[in-house]
Amino acid sequence: MMKNAVVLLSGGLDSATILAMARVQGYICYALSVDYGQRHHAELAAAQRVAQTLGAREHRVVSIDLTGFGGSALTDNNIAVPQQPTEGIPVTYVPARNTIMLSLALAWAEVLQAQDIFIGVNAVDYSGYPDCRPAYIEAFERMANLATRAAVEGYPLTVHAPLLNMSKAEIIRQGNLLGVDYAQTVSCYQADEYGRACGACDSCRLRSAGFISAGICDPTRYRIIE
Repeated sequence: MMKNAVVLLSGGLDSATILAMARVQGYICYALSVDYGQRHHAELAAAQRVAQTLGAREHRVVSIDLTGFGGSALTDNNIAVPQQPTEGIPVTYVPARNTIMLSLALAWAEVLQAQDIFIGVNAVDYSGYPDCRPAYIEAFERMANLATRAAVEGYPLTVHAPLLNMSKAEIIRQGNLLGVDYAQTVSCYQADEYGRACGACDSCRLRSAGFISAGICDPTRYRIIE
């Protein structure tokens, strides 16, 4: 029998891939995107396209305004998005973002009687965010199974992070095999209103290098930075 799953869908390359992976594993996918006050909404428009193309049963966008706290180049316009690699955890890290998103996914999963959540975090070719590590995913899953009525009543939850140990090239090859149209996705931290990428931020660099390493044509649309 097919099971329900909540898939966190940002509209980027990684989350599109995990939606395709969940579908091929036989899950009925409920895609969840979060409007948290990020610099642009092009990725949310991309998420809608991806959800429809990859056959999500439903796609919801939940709003929560993290600009009230700031602390990140993605939620505070006074902090510039770095155009070159930086040392340590970059300023594009959004405090508690994955915890917030996973918590929202957990709430919807309980309502849907779903025991599975998919998230596209990666600990190989990534920006060094602390909430993208295997230990974090394991800890959240333990917490979820202590905090929910479903788990207490015998229906534990599993947090799936199938990209954790994959390189960006491996992710792209996997998605390509599953028919993901990466031209529909937006990964750039500062894409314009049309979804065109800057080509200079950390996310753009990782994405571009992934396509080159995978030997697959990069369909990303870039804008000219003056």
